[in-house]
Amino acid sequence: MNNHFIKNIDFSKPVETTSLVDYQKGSVISKTLTQNKYVNVTVFAFDKNEEISTHKSEGDAMVSILDGEAMITIGEESFKVKQGETIVMPANISHSLLATKKFKMILTVVFNIDK
Repeated sequence: MNNHFIKNIDFSKPVETTSLVDYQKGSVISKTLTQNKYVNVTVFAFDKNEEISTHKSEGDAMVSILDGEAMITIGEESFKVKQGETIVMPANISHSLLATKKFKMILTVVFNIDK
């Protein structure tokens, strides 16, 4: 029986986070590391000019750029976010992501289950 809460990553050894997903021409590739009613952690690789269109999330979504750069729009404001930077997209606010260069990110979404 598997009692782990995290999947798709080796345990008890260092892992180069950017190696968890590979770039694929014309695609957005994702790998879920954990997903439950409290939190969702997913690693993504975006080819240049790929995007996630405008949408809302019921949780606060934190994007940490592992490689490359993206244009992230939150509400009416856009931000260029690059390797080593993190930005939080607040719950219930429209947001979108566009790969201005190939980029990889780790997305952590935290949900309020007390509402």
